[in-house]
Amino acid sequence: MNLQLQMQTQVNTRNHNVAVSSPFHLRSKPHSPISSLAFRSSTVQQPLLPLLHKSNASAFPSKQPIPILQVVSSNSVAVDHAAESSPAKALRRILMSPGIQQLPACFDALSAKLVERAGFQCCLTGGFAISGARLGLPDTGLISYGEMFDQGRQITEAVSIPAIGDADNGYGNAMNVKRTVNGFIKAGFAGIVLEDQVSPKACGHTRGRKVVSREEAVMRIRAAIDAREESGSDIVIVARTDSRQAVSFEEALWRTRAFAEAGADVIFVDALTSKQEMKAFCETAPLVPKLANMLEGGGKTPILDPLELEDVGYKLVVYPLSLIGVSIQAMQDALYAIRNGHVPSPGSMPSFEEIKEILGFNNYYEEEKRYAISTSQQPSHGVSSGACGAQQRSRDDAEQKHRVPTYPADVVEPNSPDVDGNYGSRVHYSGIMSRTLRIVITGRDGVEKLVAKIPVENYGGVGNLIPALGGVNMKALVDEAGDEVGVKLLVDFTDILGDRIQVFLE
Repeated sequence: MNLQLQMQTQVNTRNHNVAVSSPFHLRSKPHSPISSLAFRSSTVQQPLLPLLHKSNASAFPSKQPIPILQVVSSNSVAVDHAAESSPAKALRRILMSPGIQQLPACFDALSAKLVERAGFQCCLTGGFAISGARLGLPDTGLISYGEMFDQGRQITEAVSIPAIGDADNGYGNAMNVKRTVNGFIKAGFAGIVLEDQVSPKACGHTRGRKVVSREEAVMRIRAAIDAREESGSDIVIVARTDSRQAVSFEEALWRTRAFAEAGADVIFVDALTSKQEMKAFCETAPLVPKLANMLEGGGKTPILDPLELEDVGYKLVVYPLSLIGVSIQAMQDALYAIRNGHVPSPGSMPSFEEIKEILGFNNYYEEEKRYAISTSQQPSHGVSSGACGAQQRSRDDAEQKHRVPTYPADVVEPNSPDVDGNYGSRVHYSGIMSRTLRIVITGRDGVEKLVAKIPVENYGGVGNLIPALGGVNMKALVDEAGDEVGVKLLVDFTDILGDRIQVFLE
């Protein structure tokens, strides 16, 4: 069979007053000394990016394809199909599309799945959030390359949208950066964020930020570009500088221009302090997309809505704390509720069916049916994972879907020990002991969460039914009421969750 090697390349160059590489270039220019990068003040005016939402055309140059080596035979079989559908190419298509793109920062496989289910086109792994979720520790350089690689691999395997990985400062010198880039490619990332901080690093909006020299910062980006080329990958390089807070705004502008010249695909200055600084940054290297960081809850950068950011000139915007922040709050609320004898209300969490759907149980069961085996081939002992198991699960799921949630009945008679250690009798006495206690729990919204009645004779079990009443001497209150007729309010207080708890003698 005759084989013909074909090399397909396309080259498109443009001249600009600043030598800035296209964000979609695939081979970097020969390394130039740092001294050749002329400094320009932020006051120099450069053309603004076109507003993508006002035009169907992209503001960024068309992506040049990687030189593709094809082996063409009589049946015309190409060997680059996998590359054409890579996560990096999907991310580059997003960068070329009109409009700004929002990137919620995920921290594990589940949060990434939720980002995808919400309709976002891509996501970013936040080092701050991953350090907190995986280690329970601050984002101060404590998390390692291996831990970020492992967490990233789990995230990229859980979703079909492209994910950008936060690689901090590359975990060392230029050689470490190359290893990190290669690792993130193998982990399935579409892009990688590299910053110019020293080791150990610090969160960009906290104290203790220090950056390496200009030369070392640029060499990190060049090393990342080299690693990409040597691997044959198309991973997107996002170059970040923390020099705005560590040195000055002018230094941050110089470094991002140098990163663009070195071949970065996206540039990013963290912790800018005003909209004016953001505009000046976006006028730097006009052909290279810019990333904004909207640190929720009180960072140094003003929070702008997506259209405002697009008008300023940004292409990507990251929300680093939204998911980890609301997760912390929701878990704290649930734990307070459980500690006080409640479970989270139905409106505060998904139903069991919804949780199963999010985690993929239904898809698993459907796919499992494809591999079911005949019951006649089952062993005589043990549990099969084939047809019988799948059929039983289908029946169980059907029962679960039609099962009506049960709540406490109007009358509850727990057989629990009373305050004297004796188990309550089921025999009803005459007089006050033949009456009932009505327990009412009302939420902060005024909706009754629970209305329950128990015989007075079983007052000792009230604390087991409602733990918040565990410290109430119900026996003394009942004795004090005596044989008074009518309804008498015995207990009325608000617990730490804001629920009003009342006990009536009826």
